Amino acid sequence: MASMDISLKEMMAIDGSIGAAIVDHGSGMALGSLGGSKDLDLQVAAAGNTEVVKAKLRTMDSLGLNDAIEDVLITLGSQYHLIRPISGRGGKGLFLYLALDRGRANLALARHHLKGIEERLEV
Repeated sequence: MASMDISLKEMMAIDGSIGAAIVDHGSGMALGSLGGSKDLDLQVAAAGNTEVVKAKLRTMDSLGLNDAIEDVLITLGSQYHLIRPISGRGGKGLFLYLALDRGRANLALARHHLKGIEERLEV
């Protein structure tokens, strides 16, 4: 099991990472973050992506889908943004958020690494 700090460092070690956060989608607050830049405020990203997760959960409920979100991908011209809800015990209501430089990242490998980080995270 990995701590939040270790998990954030592992997220930032993924090729192309520019920012990582562990977010409480109930409050929209980042419980921890690493990276970011003047163009990527991780606190703003945490709050905004909370709305993405909530909207998707509401839509799934409206459609009667009895399933769970594995991850959400937002593709920008120069970046990928990955949102991965934490499904393990103690992680209910939290998600991993990872922003990647599209030119340096391998999306399939990033998703694979993020899944492993989520599985090892101890909240």
